[in-house]
Amino acid sequence: MFTLHVKDLQTGQITSDPKRKGVVSLAWAGDSSCLLYTVCNESQRPYRVFSTNLGSGMVDDLLFTENDLTCCVDIASTKDGKYITINSNSRSSSEEGHVSVYVIDAMNLKDGIWPVRMRIPFVQYFLEHHDGYFYILTNAPSEEMASAASGYHLARCQAVKSLLINWQVIIEPDQDMLFQDFDISNEYLVLSVMTEGLPLFCSIEMYKVVNHKVLIRLVGSYFFCGKPMKFDDLKPWFFSLPSSSYSIVPGSNLDFMSSVYRLVISSPVMPDLVVDYDMKRRVFTVLHQEEVLGLIKHKNPSSELHHISGNQTLNKQHLYMVKDMPKWDYLSEDFSCEKRDVISHDGVRVPLTIVYSRRAEHIGQSPGILHGYGAYGEVLDKSFSSDDITLLSRGWVIAYADVRGGGDLAWHKSGARHCKLNSVYDFAACAMFLINEGYVHKNQLGAIGCSAGGLLVGATINMFPDLFSAAILKVPFLDICNTLLEPSLPLTNLDFEEFGDPRILADFEIIRRYSPYDNICLDACYPSLLVTTSFHDSRVGVWEAVKWVARVREKTCCTCSRSVILKTNMIGGHFGEGGRYIHCEETAFEYAFFIKVMGLLDNEKKSEYL
Repeated sequence: MFTLHVKDLQTGQITSDPKRKGVVSLAWAGDSSCLLYTVCNESQRPYRVFSTNLGSGMVDDLLFTENDLTCCVDIASTKDGKYITINSNSRSSSEEGHVSVYVIDAMNLKDGIWPVRMRIPFVQYFLEHHDGYFYILTNAPSEEMASAASGYHLARCQAVKSLLINWQVIIEPDQDMLFQDFDISNEYLVLSVMTEGLPLFCSIEMYKVVNHKVLIRLVGSYFFCGKPMKFDDLKPWFFSLPSSSYSIVPGSNLDFMSSVYRLVISSPVMPDLVVDYDMKRRVFTVLHQEEVLGLIKHKNPSSELHHISGNQTLNKQHLYMVKDMPKWDYLSEDFSCEKRDVISHDGVRVPLTIVYSRRAEHIGQSPGILHGYGAYGEVLDKSFSSDDITLLSRGWVIAYADVRGGGDLAWHKSGARHCKLNSVYDFAACAMFLINEGYVHKNQLGAIGCSAGGLLVGATINMFPDLFSAAILKVPFLDICNTLLEPSLPLTNLDFEEFGDPRILADFEIIRRYSPYDNICLDACYPSLLVTTSFHDSRVGVWEAVKWVARVREKTCCTCSRSVILKTNMIGGHFGEGGRYIHCEETAFEYAFFIKVMGLLDNEKKSEYL
């Protein structure tokens, strides 16, 4: 959070206001000098939205207050700058009877806020504006607003205050496809989709979308009729992507009139690419690729591109190779990246990404690290990290378990609240897979979990104490029962949706079964542990790690308890101190810990890559 300061560029004078402390988001009102900002002091909720006319000296106006403590509020300008959206949402949306999305006419703030939709459990909305219409990506059912649908579709309504309830579903995804996000420019609609496990982006010409409208006048207003458009009928242009893509993130893309769309593309074996896609000419340009010093880089052959033509459906047989396209550097001649499905305890397939050096012999003799998170619908970051090269070049295996609790809405729900144990069993199944399939030596597998991922790793260690040889828990959430019983802590009310409310007996019994602090095994042999915490962490209290470490040392095998290290950052917060050199020091410390406790110091040899 920040404090908003205003500088007069003519006089150089800087002014501030006490109530501008705790700013979490900003938005400009059209092309005027009016600024809207959201304030939330974590110790003095609720969220509030103010507007201020810069340079006028007038008192800031309060536009909106969210009194529901389970909700967070952010504001944003639509891409064309004509409207401001106020999104008031809990992590999955909250109880019925409250509005979750509002809009404000950026050219006429006096018209007040317009409620777009009522808040419904597990229903989410993402809104943009184009030529008099609001386009909404939502998982709300198209017929009745009683419960959430299984996936997202694109709906539309006229940007008229009295007609906001008249939604029409205009585009539905094809079978075996999920809509994930969207963006709009003056001429193009950009959709982020997932199909057959592949993240893809495509563009659709807006005139094809806009022309699909049949208006009927009824009782003084208009409503839409007609069936939703089939995705494939719109002939989308799919952006060509490297076949090894695992992380695809849109760039800023702030120019509403531009026909160029920017993506940042990465994978564990390909340094980050910045790519511009010209949607009008249907070509792309590689603007920049992260340079990794000391490595032999290889040019990616054109046969490594995935491309789908505009008139083809999304099936594997329609993925074909493109010739004469720009090339990028990749590391797949040295390092391999595999995606495997692991069968969990209930037969569900859990995605596991495995990265290793092609030069190492993987016959059950390699050391390895398994990353996990599994909460809040967040997907593990699998973009390129130069830090990992130092371990990969030494023959280590690095794996990422996308356990339930992260990912899309259905995957998230199946690992949250009463289903949270699924996350733990998924993580354990992925660890066993690495050992049983010969990727990692049975006595040299480590685990890493950060924040809520620390809860995942801690719970797994309690249930399977001999599965890992070492683990690093970074700013971990470990004392869940006690924390969720303390409403004054900043995230307690928000976390009721994710983990449950321990004041409710049924929730308490589930939480009590996996709570890392409450389930430490008496006299069991635990792995070597490095637990890091930050004194000024406002999200996870420093006492969580301290209490857990003390209890592990007290209860577990006396020999093992001497291998538990607590490292406290007395300056930083939840995300550490920041800065490149501090990050390097922390990573070096963590990797040195793994190498030391796994008995590999004596075998250390300088890698030919370094």
